[in-house]
Amino acid sequence: MTDLFNMISYFLSVMNNAILPVVSDEIWSDYPDYRALSVTVRAFRPPHGSVLENGSPVPPAWMEGHLDAWRTAFRKFGANPKKTSSSVEALWRRLQKNGALPSIDPVVDLYNALSIRFGTPFGGEDAARYVGMPRLGSATGAEEFDTARDGLAVVEHPDRGEVVWRDDQGVTCRRWNWRQCRRTALTAASEDLWFVIDRLAPMPMDELMRAGDELVAGLRRLSPGIEAAISLLEPGK
Repeated sequence: MTDLFNMISYFLSVMNNAILPVVSDEIWSDYPDYRALSVTVRAFRPPHGSVLENGSPVPPAWMEGHLDAWRTAFRKFGANPKKTSSSVEALWRRLQKNGALPSIDPVVDLYNALSIRFGTPFGGEDAARYVGMPRLGSATGAEEFDTARDGLAVVEHPDRGEVVWRDDQGVTCRRWNWRQCRRTALTAASEDLWFVIDRLAPMPMDELMRAGDELVAGLRRLSPGIEAAISLLEPGK
């Protein structure tokens, strides 16, 4: 039944020109307040310049409560949030330490700023490099994770039971939103982009939806000709 559902999701995504990730029943059961937005962007043309305003982004009122919810989620699947925190907490610590977020490229700079502004994890990847549909679930520990250590390419394996995003080839993001792999990373040549915006309570649902709209608006300012689709990931879909 799961294979049939994955196949149906794949054909629907092709028809709608959008990526429709699969979230396992185990995730919905263990983290019932989890919701996410899947944002697919096609025909992106690498821009010159930035769409960011001067000054550092200001986090929302629920920021600390949301960070604490992610710490609890990480502990639940066996990760130590003091050593490997959610992506938004890592960004927040860097902003507090340095007074500014690092500048990487226009797309990453955009979603990093939005991550702080909305107090929630954002991830961006090259959709063309995916093999099959993205899937969120618990790792067996046998999956491969393509990363780098001391400047050298290495293959790691997630811990058994760790929450990961993966495709048919391997893990694309470890510990939910902690670290992305090298294989599907965005580059200056990426034209088919996929983003996921993660949410736990107490982040309001309307702010999650607004985060997706703001992401698409920012990407459209960078590349006016894009095609974009936003899907809400929730139980039963």
